[in-house]
Formats: sequence, structure tokens, C-alpha cells
Amino acid sequence: MAELKAIKLKYGNVQDVIAGKNLVVLPDALSDPRLDGLSDAALTDTPSNLSGFALSKSTPTSQQVKSFFAMNAAAQSATDPLTDEIAGNIDLQYYGPVGFGNETHPQQLSVIIDTGSADLWIPVGCGDCVNRQYEANASSTYTDTGNSFNVTYGSGNVGGTLAHDTIGVGSLKIDKQYFGAVTHVSSDFNDDPISGLIGLSFSSIAASGEPTFFENLIMQDKVSAPFFSVYLTRGKANGSTITLGGFDVSKAEGPLTWVPVISKTYWTVQFDGAVVEGKNVTGDLHAAIDTGTTLIYLSQAVASSIYANIPGAGPAANYDSNFFSFPCNSSPTISLLLGGHDFGLDLQDFNLGQEADGSKNCIGGIVGMDDAFMEGFAIIGDEFLKSWYSVYDYSHGARVGFAPNINNAQ
Repeated sequence: MAELKAIKLKYGNVQDVIAGKNLVVLPDALSDPRLDGLSDAALTDTPSNLSGFALSKSTPTSQQVKSFFAMNAAAQSATDPLTDEIAGNIDLQYYGPVGFGNETHPQQLSVIIDTGSADLWIPVGCGDCVNRQYEANASSTYTDTGNSFNVTYGSGNVGGTLAHDTIGVGSLKIDKQYFGAVTHVSSDFNDDPISGLIGLSFSSIAASGEPTFFENLIMQDKVSAPFFSVYLTRGKANGSTITLGGFDVSKAEGPLTWVPVISKTYWTVQFDGAVVEGKNVTGDLHAAIDTGTTLIYLSQAVASSIYANIPGAGPAANYDSNFFSFPCNSSPTISLLLGGHDFGLDLQDFNLGQEADGSKNCIGGIVGMDDAFMEGFAIIGDEFLKSWYSVYDYSHGARVGFAPNINNAQ
């Protein structure tokens, strides 16, 4: 319920974003046709899928490895381990270490990995922050621009000034990467075991007006491929990863299906509806693929249509009208239709637990929101992504790839 309130803040201007209002112009380099070749080479010259390459027990051939690294001798990839913050049976959010400062031993701070926003921020001289802060005076390359920085996220709001310094993930580093040096955070962030957040959506929606860390990696030819990929565990604190400039073949066990991005703002794809217990629920929505959101959010009308096809489902007792319940002893089949493709939703992730102690009904992980607020829009969070290894690719006009991940075999 706390996330539901926060979503209204994070996506408060979503209708303007969909309409293309007040967007930052993306650098031309991010639309360079040559990115297509880099991506295809990294995907073993098979632009449509990873068949024969992404199997968990397979290994790349020597030619595949050669094609992956031959584009630029200095380009590479880096995999960052992520931690799953768990509450009960719910995987709340995923965060990992990012290095700050151009020193021999950069300061490592934990940040949320968020494909639903486009700014990087950490606390610097923050009086109301309880988690680790960046000691900017220890970095010889830190510069505070003095320009104000304020942004609202799904978990709260932050404010401070815009700064830049050397930022790194593994061996990948960017000098003069802009970020928010925040001096204030809402209490929501102090409740989490993290210092900040790294936004990985398109910089067209960045409050800083500057390219994201990953966009700079692409434009400076520091990654072997113009995509990053994410694997999220289910109910395990350790094991999740994000790979910048590549993918981890050990985390996917099936072909990769590409879905075109229809708005270079969030990682936005076409939501065509859902299939529930074999029955179609129509939809024609923009859907943001958001690693920084826990559940799935649809308009109240679309959510109601989905639950109407689950026998025994209905509004959840003792909750507001956004939430629905279904019989705990049932096993409804639900899949989402994205870009014309069918992607299943795992019942383990859809079932959030009993409505109340002793109840025979369980809360469903698809949440309805005000129809006007969510008009033409959907948010697809970790509940979905725990079943699908996801690849976020700037090439071919921008696209998101989904491959069945190893969670499905466990």
C-alpha cells in the first residue's frame, strides 16, 4: 500500500511523458545505426533471439566470443551483484554497489537499480540521512555545480544540488558523470538499507538533463554492446545481477523475444492485454518495464477485467478498492501480452499472501489504480521480471528482450 501511494508520485507526470511534453533531447549518438551491428554481434549475429546461446548449460563458441569482443579492444562488460530486500514473501527491491570518486579505492555505495527513472543520486552532507554517504571531500575530482536537483521516486523524494565525479561499476568508469548530491531525503529512503539510486531509463526524462551512466558508457565506447541485462532472484537475498554491456548466459534458459520500445522515455513497450484462464482481456497501453517497482499496476478498469476471469476473485476485504483477492487454493494462469507476445506470470509472484490471518483468500499482485491517472498506461515491475531475464537494448530503434530465466526451473 505504501508503494501504491509512492507510484502516484513517481509517475505523477506520466501523461505528459506519454504525450512527449517537456522531454530532454536524447544525444544523436544513442540512435547511431552502428549500434545495431554491435548488438547483433554480441547476440551471436542472431538479432531476433538467443537460441542455442542462452541455454543455461551451454557455452559460447570461440567465434561468438570473438565477435563479442572484436568491436572495440577497450570495450567490455561488467556484472554487478544485486541484493534482494525481502519482506515476508515479497521481494521489495534490488540494489547493488556503485563506486564513486577517481581514487585508487573508490567509495562503494549501495544504490537501487531503477529502469523506471533516469537520474543517479547519492547523499552528500545530508543531515537527515541515516545510511552511508559519499565523502566528497575525499575525491580530488568531485565538482558541485551549485544547480538545484530535486526529484520524486516511487520510494520518496530527494533534493540537493547537481554534481559530477568519476563513477564506476566494476571496471567500467565514467569521468564527469553527473548525479544528484542530495542533502535531503524523505523518510521512505531512511527505511531502506541503501544510500541512493541509479536510474537506467532514457535520459529524456532525467531531472538533471544529463545522460545516464549507461548512456555515457555507450557514447564513450566503453561497453561491448549497447544493452544491459537484469536477472532478479525470487526469495533469495543474494544472486541477482545486472550486466552492463552484455548478458549472463547462465541466467537464461530459453530464447530471447524482442519487444520494440514505443517511447524512449521509460523502457516503454506496447501492452496488448492479458490472457487469464484462457480468456483474453484486451488492452492498448504504454507499459513501463520498471525494475524499481515491486508489483504490476494497471488502471482499475483493466485490473477489474483481469480478476473477473479468475473464479472466486473480487475486491479484497479490509483493503481499499485498488486491491483484489482470489482463493488461495486456486492456481489461476495469467500471462501478459507485450508487443504481440505472450509472457507468463508465475503464481509464486502473483500471490502476495493471505488477505488476513486464517483467510481463505489471497491478495493478487496486479493492482488497480485510478483510471484517469493510469489512462493508457501500465507499470510492469519485479513481480513479472522474476520470471524473465530482461535485456534493455538501445539498438534497432530501442527494444526490450525477455528470455525465460532460471527461476522457472527451480
